[in-house]
Amino acid sequence: MSHYVSPRWLTNGHTQTIVPAKLLDIPAVRFRRERWTCPDNDFIDLDFVDGAESAPLVVLFHGLEGSSESHYARALMFSVRQRGWAGVVVHFRGCSGELNHGPRFYHSGDSAEIDWVLRRLHQLQLNRSLFVCGVSLGGNALLRWLGEHQRQAEFVRAACSVSAPLDLVQGGAALGRGFNKVYTSVFLRTLKPKCLKKLVQFPDLFDRQRMLASKNLYEFDNVVTAPLHGYTSTEDYWHRASAKHVMGDITVPTLVLNAQNDPFLPGRFLPASASPSVILEYPQQGGHVGFASQGWPATNMWLPKRILQFFDRFNVR
Repeated sequence: MSHYVSPRWLTNGHTQTIVPAKLLDIPAVRFRRERWTCPDNDFIDLDFVDGAESAPLVVLFHGLEGSSESHYARALMFSVRQRGWAGVVVHFRGCSGELNHGPRFYHSGDSAEIDWVLRRLHQLQLNRSLFVCGVSLGGNALLRWLGEHQRQAEFVRAACSVSAPLDLVQGGAALGRGFNKVYTSVFLRTLKPKCLKKLVQFPDLFDRQRMLASKNLYEFDNVVTAPLHGYTSTEDYWHRASAKHVMGDITVPTLVLNAQNDPFLPGRFLPASASPSVILEYPQQGGHVGFASQGWPATNMWLPKRILQFFDRFNVR
């Protein structure tokens, strides 16, 4: 069980989510970008922090509409650089500042994309220990990959999932209620313009008016995310893509870190069990990818410290 305690002036799950994301100071990180061509001739962009030649490599998969500029990405990669390790933020398709070319985006069950990326990184970085972290949507997709591939994923030394929506059905329902609608509106504010650009590329890809009329992620996923990625409906997508179904199958040492007051997935819906390789760490406080440090001014550095402390346990050659 985590000993994390939020600063006293951050009094609930919403303040513990919003303040770390918007108001806390994080040092700038200089990235080196690479563009990779995907097996389907689309592309993804990866932002690297270079480290010592044989130092471990920490891979980060971001959350919904995140990027290497997300607060948690900069905080983790700053900490990685401070150690002399190497790091890389993998952008899901369309999240690096340029719309991807193909008739798809990304989604919470995108384990095939993660498999391709990690295996290529492993081949390119054979002299490094490989550690992987996924945040929110990226955490759910990472856990799906770990559970689906089991021992075939063991070229990864250890993994960490932070604030993943482990039960997408309950998480989606939570985001459609009360104050949480604010978070949904933030996501839709960037998703909808991307969709309009995608329709310029592929005019019949989905229903434009239904997409624009969507008021929550359930409606948006039903017209865009689910059909674009092989699901029949939002219900089918949220059920089949939820990481909770495969957490008993994971064999790579994995830390699953979720605050019980996370507004995106209330604590009562967190899975109570997983495989012996998985540590379930559910502190009472922290919000959604918040976990601000104690003191004033607070920083975002508790979270990267916890992640890297966990990886340290498996950094042996």
